[in-house]
Amino acid sequence: MERSEVDFAVEQAAKEGWNPGLEDAAVFFETDPGGFFIALADKKPVGCISAVTYGDDFAFVGFFIVLEEFRRQGCGVQLGQAALEYLKTTHTIGVDGVLAQQKNYERSGFRFACSNIRYEYKIVVPVPFVQSMTIFSEVPSGLGEVLAYDRQCFPAARKVFLEKWLAMKSAKAWFWVEGGELKGYGVIRKCRTGYKIGPLFADSEVIARDLFLRLCSFAELPASVYLDIPASNPGGIRLAQTLGMQPVFKTARMYLGPEPEIQVQKIFGVTSFELG
Repeated sequence: MERSEVDFAVEQAAKEGWNPGLEDAAVFFETDPGGFFIALADKKPVGCISAVTYGDDFAFVGFFIVLEEFRRQGCGVQLGQAALEYLKTTHTIGVDGVLAQQKNYERSGFRFACSNIRYEYKIVVPVPFVQSMTIFSEVPSGLGEVLAYDRQCFPAARKVFLEKWLAMKSAKAWFWVEGGELKGYGVIRKCRTGYKIGPLFADSEVIARDLFLRLCSFAELPASVYLDIPASNPGGIRLAQTLGMQPVFKTARMYLGPEPEIQVQKIFGVTSFELG
C-alpha cells in the first residue's frame, strides 16, 4: 500500500466494528511502511492485510479484511500468502483473529495462545482518581526506560512505534514512577467511538487501576472507554469486574512459531488488535 491506501484499511476496520483510533493509520504505517498490502479488482480496493515487522524476531498480522462481495473467491488466500511471504524470515508471527476465523488461522499453522477480551467502561460523571505523587505525564529518565519496560510485556523492541504512539495529538500517556523506577504506564487515545486504552502495562493490579482511572480523566464526557485484556491475566479480568466494566468483544491471540516469553501478568491492556 501507499500511505493513502491505509485509510481504506482503517475505514474497513471501522465498518467491521473494530473502532480504530483517529490517528491509527499514520502511526501504523510509519511503523513498517512495507508491511501493508491491498487487493485490487479493476483498480479498485477490495481487500487488505497488514504484516508489520519488529525486527527479525517478531511480526504481527492485522487488518485482514475482504469486502463481503469478494469473499470466498480466493482474495483472502492471496492476501494471506502475500503477508506470510513478506514475513518469511520472521521468527514468530502473532495475530488477534476474530473467533469466526480461528480455524482458518489454524490451517495456516497458527496456534491458540489466549483470548483477549474487550471491556467497555461507561463514564457519565468525572472519574475520581488518586492524586498520586508517583504518576507523571512523562518519565523523568526519558524514552529509554519506557522502551525497556515495554519490552517486558511486548515480544520485541518497538522504538519507532512507541515514539509515534506517545506523540499522538488525540492521545494522552501517564507513567507510574516510584523510587526512580518505572513500574507501569498507559496510553488512552480517541477513537471513532469513545476511547481506547492501550497499552496498559503495570507491575500490580493497584498500579494498573490508578493508571486506568487517571487515563479515563482524559475522556470528554459522556464517554465509553475500551480496554482489551488478556484472559490469561486474572488480575486484569478482576480489575475490569471490580470497576463494573462489561465484555463486548473477544479475539483469539494466536502465534505462528514459538510463543513469545513475556510477562503476561503485567499486561492489563494490549496495545491494539491490529499491531499487537
